[in-house]
Amino acid sequence: MTGHQVVIVGAGPTGLMLAGELALAGVDVVIVERRDGHDLTGSRAGGITPRTIEILDQRGIVDRFLAQGRIGQICHFAWIMLDISDLPTRHNYTVGLPQYRVERTLADWVNELGVRIYHGRDVIGFAQDDSGVDVELSDGTTLRAAYLVGCDGGRSQIRKMAGIAFPGWDPTAICLITEGDLADEPPWGLHRDEVGIHSFFRLETGGPVRVMVTAPELESSEEPTPDEVSRALISRRGTDYGLHNVRWVRRFTDVTRQAERYRDRRVLLAGDAAHVHSPAGGQGLNTGVQDAVNLGWKLAQVLAGTSPEDLLDSYHAERHPVGARVLHNTMAQSTLLEPGPRVDALRDTIAELLSLDEPRRRIAAMMCGLDIHYDLGGGHPLVGRRMPDLEVSTPAGTVGVFTLLHEGRGALLNFGAPWDFDISPWADRVAALDADYNGPWELPVLGAVAAPDAVLIRPDGHVAWVGDGSAAGLGDALTTWFGAR
Repeated sequence: MTGHQVVIVGAGPTGLMLAGELALAGVDVVIVERRDGHDLTGSRAGGITPRTIEILDQRGIVDRFLAQGRIGQICHFAWIMLDISDLPTRHNYTVGLPQYRVERTLADWVNELGVRIYHGRDVIGFAQDDSGVDVELSDGTTLRAAYLVGCDGGRSQIRKMAGIAFPGWDPTAICLITEGDLADEPPWGLHRDEVGIHSFFRLETGGPVRVMVTAPELESSEEPTPDEVSRALISRRGTDYGLHNVRWVRRFTDVTRQAERYRDRRVLLAGDAAHVHSPAGGQGLNTGVQDAVNLGWKLAQVLAGTSPEDLLDSYHAERHPVGARVLHNTMAQSTLLEPGPRVDALRDTIAELLSLDEPRRRIAAMMCGLDIHYDLGGGHPLVGRRMPDLEVSTPAGTVGVFTLLHEGRGALLNFGAPWDFDISPWADRVAALDADYNGPWELPVLGAVAAPDAVLIRPDGHVAWVGDGSAAGLGDALTTWFGAR
């Protein structure tokens, strides 16, 4: 039996990001992945949104993704396009990037951090006790871990074996999605007709065309084929535009479900294993990566013995409401994509509302993950929200705030508050700096907020405490999020 601190099941974006977070903190982590490798192109995700881009920047790896993708200052709500160029973030854009490229890039990162991936193996069972989990693999290997994390997708075997309920709503529509070449020029973009939707676009310049079309049958047990895509296109457009050289074909639906709980003692869920929904708005991959970054540092601190095990309860408390909101807005978007004159009238009304600045910014911030607010208490509006990536002056020079988070540690920035607080008991977990910043403090949706005297930033980039001229409450916040003295 081989022992590790954490076994992650699933080497998709969520599992890889979580492995990187844990390895960065010195945790012995391995991944079990049923696929033989990452060179797969049959995924439906096609890009990363601003909050995820910020997270990658917080770890110093964002340039690896920006160098590969197509950048655009736009997102959409049910394909109603929204300008995001005025959102208050350094990364006020999305990056079009196929999921397999996201996975390859994250896999390179975790490989650099020394994470082992057991490819070509399934988890066929596990048993947990008070001190850990025995994980049985399909090749006869048994792994022993302190914690097991299921990042194994919407049909998660880990979730099922843990007996975690997955309530929600059954699918109402099914689509085919593929990538291939077209002999004829298609009508680019997304289109709705009396039957459903179809779309044509490229994720990469010069790359294959990604084609999506509503399937004629809701249920099918057969693997989809290129001929099925051609027939569906011909039934809607009268032509398949000479579709050929098809790389892959997949089906997806608008099934909407969320795990009743994200943790069962020593078993946790993240990504699609915890929540599935329509791909409308491109939020699935991004929500999963953000799950991983919320969980990773907490799990690392519990394993290090610096924080009590109940810190892990905050993972469900913070991320379950975020997942529920994603389910809520994707159901709304799915409705707006349905055919028919009544939905047309509703779309026109919503589009008119979203042409106004305030509703546009509000919905765009939600779609970009920039409006997330964890209920951490505290009176200042910064508490619980993501810290802006300000350029601050420090004794060591001018730095971006995200640079201070590259090692996965917290940060305490003092903007001149006159206190005598001893941070040394937490010095291995929190970087403390005197800083100077004289510019505006602006948050998505909320707008300008009062400048704080000091901020305590968690490793995931969310503000845990704000000073008002004194250190009142700082010790409690440090203990809550970074363990005892």
